[in-house]
Amino acid sequence: MKGTVADKIKDLKDREAKVREMGGEKAVAKHKEKGKLTARERLDLLFDPSTFREIDMFVKHRCVNFGMEKVDIPADGVITGYGKVNGRPVFAFSQDFTARAGSLGEMHAKKICKVMDMALKAGAPFVGFNDSGGARIQEGVDALSGYGQIFYRNSIASGVIPQISAILGTTAGGAVYSPAMTDFIYMVRNTSYMFITGPQVIKAVTGEEISFEDLGGALAHSEKSGVSHFACETEAEAIDGIKTLLSFLPSNNMEDPPMVDTGDDPNRTDPGLDSIIPDNPNKSYEMRDVIRSIVDNGDFYEPHELFAQNILVGLARLGGRSVGIIANQPSYMGGALDINASDKASRFIRFCDAFNIPMLTIADVPGYLPGSDQEWGGIIRHGAKLLWVYSEATVPKILLVTRKDYGGSYLAMCSRDLGADMAIAWPTAEIAVMGAGGAANIIHRKEIQAAEDTAAKRQEKIEEYEDLFSNPYRAANRGYIDAVITPSETRPRLIEALDVLCTKRELRPPKKHGNIPL
Repeated sequence: MKGTVADKIKDLKDREAKVREMGGEKAVAKHKEKGKLTARERLDLLFDPSTFREIDMFVKHRCVNFGMEKVDIPADGVITGYGKVNGRPVFAFSQDFTARAGSLGEMHAKKICKVMDMALKAGAPFVGFNDSGGARIQEGVDALSGYGQIFYRNSIASGVIPQISAILGTTAGGAVYSPAMTDFIYMVRNTSYMFITGPQVIKAVTGEEISFEDLGGALAHSEKSGVSHFACETEAEAIDGIKTLLSFLPSNNMEDPPMVDTGDDPNRTDPGLDSIIPDNPNKSYEMRDVIRSIVDNGDFYEPHELFAQNILVGLARLGGRSVGIIANQPSYMGGALDINASDKASRFIRFCDAFNIPMLTIADVPGYLPGSDQEWGGIIRHGAKLLWVYSEATVPKILLVTRKDYGGSYLAMCSRDLGADMAIAWPTAEIAVMGAGGAANIIHRKEIQAAEDTAAKRQEKIEEYEDLFSNPYRAANRGYIDAVITPSETRPRLIEALDVLCTKRELRPPKKHGNIPL
């Protein structure tokens, strides 16, 4: 290109301005009428001001089929680059629906793959804003190859760098699988959709009529399928949530999570915890109240809040240190474990272990949920995942038993035998093979049946069993519980335990990988 240096610089600026127009004024206006941010606005919200640097701005597609050689797609429908979030490096892509519906073709995929490779080499988190019409049909198998290359990298990067997806439009077909392979998914109510086949195809094949929202909306995937971890009201809320999530995480699996001075006294106690457990063991209480009382400033960042509500998972800080919390929720299904709860907790536990996040397990669990639906759905296989992942995890593991902790579910909630490094119980804890009523019926069945007053005899045997086992002291006698503490002292005791365990090292036999009961 001929001309002066000034001409060349002007040409560069003109080219950049053209690409930044995205799909053009009309396409952008139509996009924003739907209440959606543009691809570039999303990146501006994610990154610290003036830190985002775009790469591959001038990449163009190479398709010559169906007249595509005459079609210009700015940035080939996806903006890629890096910058800083809360002062730490992060890589990202943002699909541009205004540019040929953000469809994924060969070069579009290569841009995403390049920035994924850069994130992996740099050891920095990777964030994807998904808003695409799917594979660019005109490019045929090249588009399919592009998806395959992304999936492969999702797998390679898993457990090495945090991967976070935001679904900010319709994501269908093969496009849904990359987000599903990442660590966390954010969706926005009434604008985000994920499905393998859309409502029209479903109606044509099965005759079923269903709306986009009911089939694959944010609530459907947050409540029913568990595919989405967060259902947000706005895109800005979702992006703010991503920044909050990143603040708890290390940049990669070779680092520890960042320490933060939260200003909350590590020696703070809460007398309210001394009365939070009801005297009636059949009454529920809100486990989130326990968690918020214990953690720094009551901040508990909870994914999967609407899915498998009988168990809670989330991130918090104790003494400024990031911690992953897994807790039964007695106010929902009595806190019993089922298929979905097992899957939800197992995935979160593996994430924490991969990224050096210590874990606090709070147990109040009556058992695994009984029923033919659970058995036929594979509760044995799904429930075994919890046993597997706790045993596999090598990060510091602390167990707190607040009330019921029975049978196989006692083992599944990070018992000493599955590797708990510190096991603490409240005096209200009941650690036994089963509840006193069921145990008395089995152990003393004949004696109860032979009694003149069967009800009185049964109650006598229940109380006898409760005195023996419905407390934490038999387990403490055997060394399965390290300490029985006053509930109000829980926060300082947990912070002390984390402090002494932060240098924990644990070696396992060398192997390629185990065969988890998926």
